[in-house]
Amino acid sequence: MIADLRFYLKLLPRRLPVMILLFLSAATAGMILSQRLPAMYTTSATLLVEPPQISDGSGQQETQTPVSEQLQVIQQRLLTRANLINIANEVRVLPEQGSMNPDEIVQAMSEASNIQLTIGRDQATLMRLGFTAHDPNKAAAVVNRYVDIALEISSAATTSQAEDTLAFYEQEVQRYSDELDQQSSRIAAFKRENADALPENLDYNQTRQSLLQERVSRAERELDSLATQRTNIMRVFEATGSITTQGPPLLSNEERLLQELEGELSIARSVYSPSNPRVRNLESQVAALKARIEETALAAPEARPAPLTAQTTALEISLAEIDSRAGTLRQEIADANEELLSLRSSIERTPANGIVLGGLEREQENIQNLYNASVGRLAQAQTSLNIVAAAKGERITVLEAASVPNEPSSPNRTKIALIGIGAGIGLAGGFFFLLEFLNQTVRRPGDIVKKLEIAPLATIPRIETITQKRLRRGLLIGASLVVLASVPATLWAIDTYVMPLDLLFEKVKDRLT
Repeated sequence: MIADLRFYLKLLPRRLPVMILLFLSAATAGMILSQRLPAMYTTSATLLVEPPQISDGSGQQETQTPVSEQLQVIQQRLLTRANLINIANEVRVLPEQGSMNPDEIVQAMSEASNIQLTIGRDQATLMRLGFTAHDPNKAAAVVNRYVDIALEISSAATTSQAEDTLAFYEQEVQRYSDELDQQSSRIAAFKRENADALPENLDYNQTRQSLLQERVSRAERELDSLATQRTNIMRVFEATGSITTQGPPLLSNEERLLQELEGELSIARSVYSPSNPRVRNLESQVAALKARIEETALAAPEARPAPLTAQTTALEISLAEIDSRAGTLRQEIADANEELLSLRSSIERTPANGIVLGGLEREQENIQNLYNASVGRLAQAQTSLNIVAAAKGERITVLEAASVPNEPSSPNRTKIALIGIGAGIGLAGGFFFLLEFLNQTVRRPGDIVKKLEIAPLATIPRIETITQKRLRRGLLIGASLVVLASVPATLWAIDTYVMPLDLLFEKVKDRLT
């Protein structure tokens, strides 16, 4: 190990000029760059997202964009191509902007901009807008312009969102109102078309059906009684030549109608309440008919007994009255049967109509619920718009404005110089080890053993005379001096006559990246 170290130390002087060249090149370039790179100034502003000062009472903002999305939208709009180009033209922040195309301007502005978002639970929501430029005043101007645009975007987005929400719910309320009107019209038309077979009239129709059936039965019994009475009168007249009035007295049409109405009134009172319009209507009809019968009784002359000598005339009159009453009963039976058919049809159609009407009413109820919900949302949207107009809702404010920096933020000149020195040492050491790796010649006894796999009896080193040693040392010193003098001169010439080293460094970096 010690022998190898001594061997490499002996080789070091031979390669020292090139190693010095590499070291000086990198170190000198680093020193020059650390002094020649322009100073860059960075400034920033901080925006705070404030919670709403007044709640709209909805409990949750369903239609409001989350804060994180709002800030991301603002960030994307700030860095749009149009914004970056407009700000660059307004401030003239780039040194060589006149010779740059729009793509280069956008890229340079994007690289110089720095936007950071701080979003998390139980902490303030912040947005930091930063910019780096050669001129501190222009850097502050760009950041302030960013702040103005961010505030404009936030205000416009919040107001536009509230207005769009209000307009949407206004349309919804109007739409549901129109649907309610249409549904009410459908229900009204259906009730008009099926007025006799609606579920609400089912009890009345069934009661009316029972009453008519009872009336038909009573009329048929009375008709049979009249037929029997007529037969008896004819048999008595044929046997005796005279007639006798037996059985109950014959009633007038008004008296019979009064009995029927009183029967209907009794049934209606058992079904409906006393204040029901149907009960009141029947009561008024009964009262009016009773009054008319009483007036007729007072105005009619007293009945006188028929002359005994006019038996034939009395027979004809009795038979005529019986026939007239029988005809009236038959007509009543026919009318009642016709009404019973109509009632039976209405009762049969009532269940189907109830299903259809129930569906229409349920749909109307659903639309009504949607309408009520939309009206509530509309009121909330109007309240939200009023809150936004009063600047009492969620908003973005400037927590810390951008200031003109007094000290440059970059470059770190000491760091760049140390990097150059470290790069020089690395190049020199890498050159030394590279040559050793590539050199496969036999230079030591150990190399003979490795290459030839034999052990030599003795080795004779290279013998130099004193003159050769002095000549070799002189050449080494001269080469080192030449390197020490030529490297700074070469870099100075490149920087002065060809291209500044800082620009050359930027171009090389751009080409590599």
